[in-house]
Amino acid sequence: MSNPGDADDTPLTSVRQMAEYLAAGCKPPEAWRIGTEHEKFGFRHDDLLTPPYLPADGQPGSIRDLLRGLVDFGGAPILDGDNIIGLKQGAASVSLEPAGQLELSGAPLTTLHETKRELATHLDQVRAVAAPLRLGFAPLGFHPLATRAAMPWMPKGRYAIMQRYMPLVGSLGLDMMTRTCTVQVNLDFASESDMRRKLRVSLLLQPLATALFANSPFTEGKPNGFQSYRAQVWTDTDNQRSGIPPVMLEDGFSFERYAAWLIEEVPMYFVYRNGGYIDVAGQRFTDFIAGRIPVLAGITPTLGDFADHLTTAFTDVRLKRFLEMRGADAGRPDMMLAQSALWVGLLYDDAALAAAEALLRGAGWQDAVGARTAVPRAGLDTPWRGGTLRDIARDVVAIATDGLRARARTDANGNSEAAYLEPLAAIAAGAPNQAEEWLQRYHSAWNGDVSRIFMEAAV
Repeated sequence: MSNPGDADDTPLTSVRQMAEYLAAGCKPPEAWRIGTEHEKFGFRHDDLLTPPYLPADGQPGSIRDLLRGLVDFGGAPILDGDNIIGLKQGAASVSLEPAGQLELSGAPLTTLHETKRELATHLDQVRAVAAPLRLGFAPLGFHPLATRAAMPWMPKGRYAIMQRYMPLVGSLGLDMMTRTCTVQVNLDFASESDMRRKLRVSLLLQPLATALFANSPFTEGKPNGFQSYRAQVWTDTDNQRSGIPPVMLEDGFSFERYAAWLIEEVPMYFVYRNGGYIDVAGQRFTDFIAGRIPVLAGITPTLGDFADHLTTAFTDVRLKRFLEMRGADAGRPDMMLAQSALWVGLLYDDAALAAAEALLRGAGWQDAVGARTAVPRAGLDTPWRGGTLRDIARDVVAIATDGLRARARTDANGNSEAAYLEPLAAIAAGAPNQAEEWLQRYHSAWNGDVSRIFMEAAV
């Protein structure tokens, strides 16, 4: 969502205007960048409970205290009313998910080596502020202990609207908001046709990413039968705006076709005006444009409103002025780097992109949706075109490795970006993914005590 005061107030007049807004993201390859976003659950060292926004019950540590402490490292506070809800740190920002999950939205960077440094700096800052507050942070796909009712809510107007609306359109939307964490990478495209190629490959391979990065096998202190329960939650959150819409894999998919889908088929949540949110959840953007929403009478739709609406589509790959890969659970730092490395390797080298297209030749929407349905539980054993996702994992990781080597972006010691794919190469070769590792720990060293995960997963 655009920050208050940042919105473009250009009046909307046509779908073509919205398509041109999206097309403005096209960049030549030399200007392509890497933006990594990752979330993590806070916990109190004393009782493993999720910290509230405000200090309570005489307990040390709160999310507000943490954000205030992070400001000392530099950056401008982001406010919702009088509440600090994040901070800008140059081109990066720190923000809050609905239950206080802490997110870094990274700056647009040139190499994965820079991504590694950005992640390390962020975690160093968080640890420095969190330690005296007796707080820790653990990147996991789904909260392993807390019930939905036990999770706090952050004071953000947007989230209050979603909290009311989510139970009307799915049974797990509030779990998505409060009990999940993800990692995603945001990548550029050169043109509409380049966007279409990258979108198709990344949508078809998103179930494989879910399997490789699965990291949410526990719910309320017990194994839940899934490798990625976070991915399962998304199957019953709000299907009008989630998953893999057929339109995105249509021949000739375009910015204009996407804009039309957004305003015709994806319900709105809100309109932001005069420092506050107007609840229009469930209404259509086309009715907003036509002046048919009574509560918005006299309010002119703008490009800023369309930009806000873009952020309320939760597809497995989201198209904005760049592409967001959204299929992975949050996980260890090396896995968060591997998530970015996988997609950079596949999509930022033309030979690698062509190899991925060849590997996926003949695959379509039914293949993607079938795999997407099965992968939360089955992981790499998910059926895929007569075999399983495990059958293509090695090839996909190898293609990404070749793509990163072809980029030839080395660090000060001459190391290739391809080194960041080593955790995925191990999994593709038969090593357990993160969910399987935790389950092994649960049945052995932990002796059935899921609470042990917090200290072992803490970053």
